[in-house]
Amino acid sequence: MKFSRSVRSKPAALALTSMLDVIFLLLCFFVTASVFSQWESEISIQLPSARTADEPNRLPGEIIANVAKDGTVRVNGATLSLDELGGRLAKIARFYPGQAVIIRADRDTRYESLMKVVDTCREAGVWNFSLATSNEEKQTE
Repeated sequence: MKFSRSVRSKPAALALTSMLDVIFLLLCFFVTASVFSQWESEISIQLPSARTADEPNRLPGEIIANVAKDGTVRVNGATLSLDELGGRLAKIARFYPGQAVIIRADRDTRYESLMKVVDTCREAGVWNFSLATSNEEKQTE
């Protein structure tokens, strides 16, 4: 017996829907990442100058603690007390022991306020911290 088979093959088509979804998600990721990287510069802190200041090699996931003139601490746009900062840093240090923290203190910040933030980092178990400075000679060029 002979059975007739009618097989219609569809022309090959490229599925663009999933590729467009992936491109859209990548676009959202990079836009969001660029917004988070600009939070540091939104706070109007004038860094103290140093002759040896260089542009830092930024690491992904660095925590940037901004200390204003009056001693308030802001991380990622949120104002934190020293206890809240210590709790947040302790959680991070537990999961990521070598986590880097950059302390950006205004040049008019009292030394006592800066040392409270440094002590909070140490108490939380964060030993990889640095103080940000600017090089005024390079900024005026």
